Amino acid sequence: MTILLADLLNDLREDHRNMTVMLDLLQREAGHIRNGEKPDYELIHDIMRYMTVYSDAVHHPKEDLLYGAMRAEQPALGAGLERVEPEHREIAELGEALRNDVEAVASGAAVTRDCMVADTNDYVQLLQRHMAWEEEDLFRRADALVKAEDKMFVDTSHLDRLDPVFGPERGHSFANLLENIKNLSDS
Repeated sequence: MTILLADLLNDLREDHRNMTVMLDLLQREAGHIRNGEKPDYELIHDIMRYMTVYSDAVHHPKEDLLYGAMRAEQPALGAGLERVEPEHREIAELGEALRNDVEAVASGAAVTRDCMVADTNDYVQLLQRHMAWEEEDLFRRADALVKAEDKMFVDTSHLDRLDPVFGPERGHSFANLLENIKNLSDS
């Protein structure tokens, strides 16, 4: 499937809003761990499953397509983009480490509270900084490309996976996560 670059950029911004919800929930659960309370490990697992199967596997590759288009169409707009792909890899590695922590806890392995809190904080802080940088700098550059190349299309056919939590068909395996999102928005 090919989509307008402007639509891709809108989708990426929407993903960032959704990812912020996930990070808010994750921070809430990390607070429970930090305070010696029992967190909802199923929720943390669902968040990290979403972040690894959608954000890392679909969202970040779509951003990479956007940045590739910027470098190809207007190299001046693409200056300084070299950090995007390495940061995406680092985010994925930190996310996988946190997901492994939660899976270890679920299997009965000992994972210290300090380790869980540190891994959660590292992941959340890097992803928040990365998204803020993209919103403030790179997406603004992409806006300039959209204005200059009004009808530019990008091929996303290899990334045509729907968002399993915020998309039109919500995955039943994310029921706990969806309930927590609903409760978060109700409060």
